Amino acid sequence: MHRHHAGSGGQRMKYSITLASFRKIEPVEETLPKLAGQGYDAVEMFGEPQDVEVAKLKDVFSAYIPVCGITGMWGSAGRDGWKRKLLSSDQNLVQASKKYVQDCIKMCNSLGGAEMNVCLFADELPGLDRTHSMLAQNEKEQLARKAVPMLAELCRFAADHGVKLVLEPLNRYSTPYCSTARDAADIVRQVNSDSLGMLLDTFHMNIEEDSFEDAIQTAGQLLKHTHFADNNRKMPGSAHIDFAAIMRCLQEIGYGGYVSFEPNIADKNYEHATKTGLDFVKSKTACYQREL
Repeated sequence: MHRHHAGSGGQRMKYSITLASFRKIEPVEETLPKLAGQGYDAVEMFGEPQDVEVAKLKDVFSAYIPVCGITGMWGSAGRDGWKRKLLSSDQNLVQASKKYVQDCIKMCNSLGGAEMNVCLFADELPGLDRTHSMLAQNEKEQLARKAVPMLAELCRFAADHGVKLVLEPLNRYSTPYCSTARDAADIVRQVNSDSLGMLLDTFHMNIEEDSFEDAIQTAGQLLKHTHFADNNRKMPGSAHIDFAAIMRCLQEIGYGGYVSFEPNIADKNYEHATKTGLDFVKSKTACYQREL
C-alpha cells in the first residue's frame, strides 16, 4: 500500500545531467548537441569558474539546452578539489573554499542556473580507516556545527544572486562528515535558510543509507535536488539499484526538483547509455503514475 502525499503522482519530473561527467573527454560545445535531442530538460555546468569563458558558454547553452545549476567540484573531482575544505582547521583553505562557492554562485547566476551543491570536507583524521571505520554521531554533529554559521553566510550571498545551495551528503570514502540524509537534514534545519536545501545522490545513498525510502522521507520537503547513478556509477538501469522504488518515493513526497544524472563516462561513445538510462528512469515514473 502506497503512502500518498499532497501532489503525489501529479507532478511532472524534470530531468538533467551533469556536464562534469563529460568534461575530461570533450569540450562542452561537443557534448551539448548530443544531449539536446535525448529528452533532457536541462544540464548542470561543472563548477570550475576559472576554466571557462562564461560569456561564450551562455551563447552555446542558449542554442541547445538550459542550465539548471552548478555541480560543485569537491574532493578529487576538481583540479583544486582537495583544497576545497569548508571544515578545515586551516583558515586559508576555509577562505579559499568560501571564495570557490561564491565564484560558482556568480557563474551559476550568469548562466541562468538556480542551484549549486555544497559538500562538507574537512582535514584528514589521523588513524581513521575509511574502508572500515565510521565516526560516532556525536563526533559528526560536533564538527557539523562549525558549518552552520559558514553556510548561513554563503546562503546570504547565494540569495543575493538568485541561487539556492543544496547540501549533499557523501559516502564515508569521500568524507566522514555529513554522510547520510539525517546528517544533512540536521544541518539544514540548524541553518534555517530558504536558500539552503538538500541533495540526495543514489550512489552515495547505496553505501550509507539503511533504506532509500527512509532517506527520502527523512529529507522530505528539504529535498530540492537529486543525483542519479547506479551502484557502479554508470547510468541507472545498468546495475542493481531499485530506481522504481526511488521514483515512487520521490513522487510520494511531492518532489519538485530535478532528477539529475551523474554517471561516470569513460569515452565518447556514451550516447546510447545516456539515452537508455534516461528512458529507463522515465519508464519507472510512468509505471508508478499508472498505478495511481
